[in-house]
Amino acid sequence: MPHHTPLIATIVAGLTVAFVLGALAQRLRVSPLVGYVLAGVVVGPFTPGYVADQALANELAEMGVILLMFGVGLHFSLKELLAVRAIAIPGALAQMVVATLLGIGLGYAMGWPPIASFVFGLALSVASTVVLLRALQERRILETDRGRIAVGWLIVEDLAMVLALVIIPALAGVLGPSASATGATGAMDTWLLPLGATIARVVAFVAFMLIIGRRVIPWILHYTAHTGSRELFRLAVFAIALGVAFGATLLFNVSFALGAFFAGMVLAESELSQRAAEETLPLRDAFAVLFFVSVGMLFNPAVILNDPWPLLATVAIIILGKSVAALTIVRLFRYDMRSALTIAASLAQIGEFSFILAALGVELGLLPAQGRDLILGGAIVSIMVNPVLFGAVTRPERRPKDVATAAAPPGDVLATTQGGHIIVVGYGRVGSVVTAGLERAGHPFLVLEVDEAGQRRAKEKGIEVLGGNAADPVFLALAGIARARRLVITIPDGFEAGGIVEQARNANPQIVIIARAHSDAEVEHLVRLGADETIMGEREIAHAMLTWLLPVKPPAPAQDGTTGDPARPVPSGQGTWSPTQR
Repeated sequence: MPHHTPLIATIVAGLTVAFVLGALAQRLRVSPLVGYVLAGVVVGPFTPGYVADQALANELAEMGVILLMFGVGLHFSLKELLAVRAIAIPGALAQMVVATLLGIGLGYAMGWPPIASFVFGLALSVASTVVLLRALQERRILETDRGRIAVGWLIVEDLAMVLALVIIPALAGVLGPSASATGATGAMDTWLLPLGATIARVVAFVAFMLIIGRRVIPWILHYTAHTGSRELFRLAVFAIALGVAFGATLLFNVSFALGAFFAGMVLAESELSQRAAEETLPLRDAFAVLFFVSVGMLFNPAVILNDPWPLLATVAIIILGKSVAALTIVRLFRYDMRSALTIAASLAQIGEFSFILAALGVELGLLPAQGRDLILGGAIVSIMVNPVLFGAVTRPERRPKDVATAAAPPGDVLATTQGGHIIVVGYGRVGSVVTAGLERAGHPFLVLEVDEAGQRRAKEKGIEVLGGNAADPVFLALAGIARARRLVITIPDGFEAGGIVEQARNANPQIVIIARAHSDAEVEHLVRLGADETIMGEREIAHAMLTWLLPVKPPAPAQDGTTGDPARPVPSGQGTWSPTQR
């Protein structure tokens, strides 16, 4: 290699191997997360061949956490956080206590000193925000009530870990090798002063964001939006996310994740929050992949042979102990079993904070190297198992309710009795307009919506709503896909819509399918899978504009971008018509 480029090499190797193994995992009907983690093992130091730079991989992964937490903040306002405080705060703290005690018991059984057992148990008590968000996003329940509870629960855990990461070094001085030189009073002062200082810093940061950040951050974004430059707007979003996260750590000594979360939460009050979320999505996904690669790089497969039983016990604490504790707590708060199972499965893994705490414990001499290896091994196994566990507990129960012998999901979702109706997938800005038009025209229809807020809005209008993911044939059958005459897909993700088109076409070959698209690639994808009509928003906007500019209404463009009707005029000087031409 002519130049030594560890940064480029790490990014290229990590993303390339992650893509290959992620695609293979998807082909095998396993979550791509498994492929991403295994990619880290492949490029890590414990397997032969190329070894990526671990330090650089960790820093790149930290950027992924920042952008991901910023996105969560954009969809999770302070009002919503306070709305779940009654269960999130006591629930998270109680679950952490249970998991920590289980870890202490395992450490004691292995003959570790009390402080080592405590650090080990604490590392097992906090779940990975990245893994949890990916699970909620894949199931499209991030913005539901149970999704908000799970995220709020994780925020409380993250705050607790921020305190722990400041107190642990103080404990090293109190309980470490030099503890004998420190008296009881001095030890208490050493423990209490960092705790008080940490609480003060967190309070100061939150106050700063609520008093100053709430005014400055939205103003910056609005000013940038008014410049008309999309590139500058995108840069402003990234600068806010990364700048606030770094400033929070530099000035207030709080975590990157906490700083980014509050930056997004403050920005959520702006009407530009949705656009900001869309701009950060591609880069956020790329760095999230690098996070999983960095986790895989830490894993030494030899731990499976060297400590099989302690590793199995560690995994049991993470997957079973934490889940049972969370399930019990949520049920004690009188939430339904569906919410309890979702939250329990969301927390049945460990991640980034556990790695940081394990490394700090080993560095300070509080945790043996065996404990770090068990934490890493338990994290890898739990991250790989979590998508399977999450899918199992959120999978619909099977009970005959529809002529298609489909399964009805848990709760009160029953099959429709309609026939010859129109199914509208999604009740957002587009779906609400479509249903309003259908209602005025007197056509029978129903809405299939996964988001609980959208379901509530539709029900308030007196619309028949089925809550579920339209890509699942179970919910399509409940919506009467076999008897429906048309399917209208209004969700903005054209490639996700492709899965719905495919399932619907298999269930009813005669149904007419109309889908929404945003690019030529999405149009081609949807048509290939069976859509009869595709509506590209940009083309329709341009078409509407031309009806005002030209004396003769131009024809709607065909899917290949041409007018399709040579008898009607096109804009002067153009043989074909495309909204992207300037």
